[in-house]
Amino acid sequence: MNNLGYYNGKIGPIEEMSVPMNDRVCWFGDGVYDAGLCRNYRIFALDEHIDRLFNSAAMLDIRVPLPKDELRELLNSLVRKLDTGDLFVYYQVTRGTAMRSHDYEPTPGNLWVMIKPAAQGDFAGSIKLITVEDTRYFHCNIKTLNLLPNVMAAQKAKLAGCQEAVFYRPGGRVTECAHSNVHILKGGALWTAPADELILPGITRAHLIRSCAALGIPVHQEPFTLEELFAAEEILVTSSSKLVCFASELDGKPVGGRQPQLRERIRQAMLEEYLEATEV
Repeated sequence: MNNLGYYNGKIGPIEEMSVPMNDRVCWFGDGVYDAGLCRNYRIFALDEHIDRLFNSAAMLDIRVPLPKDELRELLNSLVRKLDTGDLFVYYQVTRGTAMRSHDYEPTPGNLWVMIKPAAQGDFAGSIKLITVEDTRYFHCNIKTLNLLPNVMAAQKAKLAGCQEAVFYRPGGRVTECAHSNVHILKGGALWTAPADELILPGITRAHLIRSCAALGIPVHQEPFTLEELFAAEEILVTSSSKLVCFASELDGKPVGGRQPQLRERIRQAMLEEYLEATEV
């Protein structure tokens, strides 16, 4: 198969799959999700992603229909059905199926899976960013399906010829990107926003922190501002689909480029971890 869709046990090409109109995701975006890269049919950091999915579901009182070990086994079996082992693996759990009503009865959720080919290189090269005021709510730590502000910010970045949008709150605190975490190198140290309710605790963010610690690079999990972002020695962007990238432009102005050797040490360390973990 070139791509794969899964819904509560039904499997087929994505374009041939259908779901009930009364799945609560259709009315309310009522669900949570997670996703990550797969190489050589080995899903990277799968246990960490599944843990985050269950944590997001618990915070919204959503019941994942499978225990963790069965979900892990299912995902590992589904990727084997694809023609290539280099994939993007996405999965979500919605609250269930019922007539439209804001309140709900606790029932097992619906499990969706989408798997598609994903070309993978060495994740080198720079990206361009823009800044966007963060108008989202105070549950950004939950990987919910309610992503409309993220969608609009990502589209604004695309129209500006950029690859990602950086959110900031009133007062100038930088939080995260539309679909990534953002960090800076300052004084030879990594600065990353704290894992509070204003950011998603990215799996790749956690790997970045561990990689920096192993390299002897100091790590500060503290808020930083737009002013500090523009003045940073380097701007790093991490995500489950791109691992780690660096930015060369922010709102049309050149940024970073003052710690290329340190930046490259970090990128290489994370790439090597990924390649080793997904080797056959």
